[in-house]
Amino acid sequence: MGLNSLHAHALSSSQAARPEQPSRSTVLRASLLLLFARRTPPASGQPVQASFVIAMGSSAKLRTGASIPAIGLGVFLAKSGKETYTAVLNSLKIGYRHIDTARMYGNETDVGKAIKASGLSRDQVFVTSKLYDIDWGYEAATSAIKQSLKSLDTDYIDLMLMHHPGSRQGRKETWQALEAAHKKGVCKAIGVSNFGIGHLEQLFRYATISPAVNQIELSPFLQRTELVDYCKSKDIVLEAYSPLCKATKLSHPEIVRVAARCHKTPAQVLIRWSLQKGFVPLPKSVRPERQATNLDVFSFELDQEDLARLDKLECHGVTAWDPISQDPV
Repeated sequence: MGLNSLHAHALSSSQAARPEQPSRSTVLRASLLLLFARRTPPASGQPVQASFVIAMGSSAKLRTGASIPAIGLGVFLAKSGKETYTAVLNSLKIGYRHIDTARMYGNETDVGKAIKASGLSRDQVFVTSKLYDIDWGYEAATSAIKQSLKSLDTDYIDLMLMHHPGSRQGRKETWQALEAAHKKGVCKAIGVSNFGIGHLEQLFRYATISPAVNQIELSPFLQRTELVDYCKSKDIVLEAYSPLCKATKLSHPEIVRVAARCHKTPAQVLIRWSLQKGFVPLPKSVRPERQATNLDVFSFELDQEDLARLDKLECHGVTAWDPISQDPV
């Protein structure tokens, strides 16, 4: 399964600001979930060897064969212009290799400019964008994809998603436009966001290419177990947006307790939980120090007791919008 391939490449802490992209030839075809299930975890809060953790530079494998970096920077609500440009450029300097934007964010142009300014080659940065329902329909979606390519100043987008199920009208034609873009090579992978099981089952009735990704809100407070299991059964990689619960749960006693045991911050614990569940978390921040902290989650792991405590926090804690429940099937 695409979700279960691990790219184990640890970046040196002394590496320069522009670290090399891990070679895809080093991708280890090992199950990400089994990696964590089969070992005996060290005592909580103690450093672990690189072989025991998801290494910085790790990636999940998509059904297309492409690798998606295990953690990405989200730029939702980052202001267009200097704020987005600076945030993305800094993130690339400190080691991020995955940027998640969308047409509705209004900052694709700034993302593209920052990637160019970073000095990294295009194939070293994984870029995701999304089509909102104002772009539904074959012609509208095709035009929107072209506009995203222009805004990002790139010949291709690594992953293009339908941002949400939206209305039924035009949904099929939009997916067909994404399939056509994929076949042309301008969208290397295609997928969906905020799709529930019903939405996915409907899509499978007419899709000739299955979605590689479903990007949904996930956290210990919103685990969506049934949907997660369904996506895994269909070889759909799960990306977790709002993995920090919009900072509303950082002072929760259980999160604070686990963080203290691990000698990490509550934010790092939440991101690490996503990684160990096999998700691709997309924390967002425009502040350099928080970007660095959010990326510093590869030197420790949550033990089974930690995971059990966090798993008990499920409360359907939606902090963002909820198209999974609200958009028609």
